[in-house]
Amino acid sequence: MTITIRTVEPGKALKDFIEFPETLYRGDPGWVSPLRMEVRKRLSPDKNPFFAHADVALFTAWSDGRMVGRCSAQIDHEHLRVYQDETGFFGFFDTIDDPAVAQALLKAAGDWCAARGMRQMRGPFSLGINEDIGVMSEGFDAHSVMLTPYHRPYQAGLIEACGFSQVKEIINWRYLCHDLAPRAQKGYDIIKDLPEVRIRQIDKSRLDDEMAIVRSVFNDAWSDNWGYVPWTDAEFAKAVEEFRMILEPRLALITEVDGVPMGIAICLPNLNEAIAGFDGRLGPINLLKLVWRIKRNQCVTAKLPLMGIRKEIQRKRRYGGLAIAMCVRIAMALDELKFEEVELGWTLENNHPINAVITRMGATPYKRHRIYQKAL
Repeated sequence: MTITIRTVEPGKALKDFIEFPETLYRGDPGWVSPLRMEVRKRLSPDKNPFFAHADVALFTAWSDGRMVGRCSAQIDHEHLRVYQDETGFFGFFDTIDDPAVAQALLKAAGDWCAARGMRQMRGPFSLGINEDIGVMSEGFDAHSVMLTPYHRPYQAGLIEACGFSQVKEIINWRYLCHDLAPRAQKGYDIIKDLPEVRIRQIDKSRLDDEMAIVRSVFNDAWSDNWGYVPWTDAEFAKAVEEFRMILEPRLALITEVDGVPMGIAICLPNLNEAIAGFDGRLGPINLLKLVWRIKRNQCVTAKLPLMGIRKEIQRKRRYGGLAIAMCVRIAMALDELKFEEVELGWTLENNHPINAVITRMGATPYKRHRIYQKAL
């Protein structure tokens, strides 16, 4: 079939680009349509601070008058500042099961990156490393969780057929809230008895100050992680505002050692569960439903997207159980709040220390996503 690629300017005429996945994935058990207004903000330069340090192009694919795929291309100048590796990115990659559609979209993204001096392209990143990354390779029938992208099983194969090679695999883990492993409890008890260690919940009355601590610890803890790009002030401020309504203080922890913040763990009610059935729309009635479901603890699933410990104590044997202790405290709060299940992650498949902590908690891998790369 004849495929036509159209370029869409970020922030303008986004309707088709935003709504395409709703048609593509409708009825799939692992899919919940994100709120259109939130996706529009992510793709608008005046709403998303990512655009302050990145160039972005959007593409749609058409055949016989119908849309058959979409893709973004981006150059993240913060990434280039950190790594100086002439790498561009693609993302928002959703297509019908047709190699020609995938080829046309990825060629458009690759040509756009190459024309701007990039020598390789990596993805999917939608849009940056701190947003949705990877193409799903396992967990298609699992329930939808916020901050975890969904794809059809054929999507990874289409990327590979276009000459891309896998560079990383990331894991999301499932933890059942009532199944605290005895060895995890033992690790928590050891840390709890250390006189200089205090694990406290975030004070929501001074959330901006508390989240500044979270950002500082997170940026330090993750600075050696593969692909890491630090949050900018504006990006983190945007994240705080987005999570302000759904943040439950008992699920947001700061660990202090001798009064100095050294660890953080943030768990959130699963927004995708709260917006299920909205079809991406947040009108007045759906807004009331959303507030009710969050305030009345109607969600039974959660997501733990942020956890980290400052590098200066990561290898100190005395504090080797800090991560497990924070996980146990969160597990206790989840149990108290009547949650049934939490998704932890993502983590890199080869990040053995943190994966060992998660396994010790009794969690199991249940979703995997792949990241691909190709020379331009």
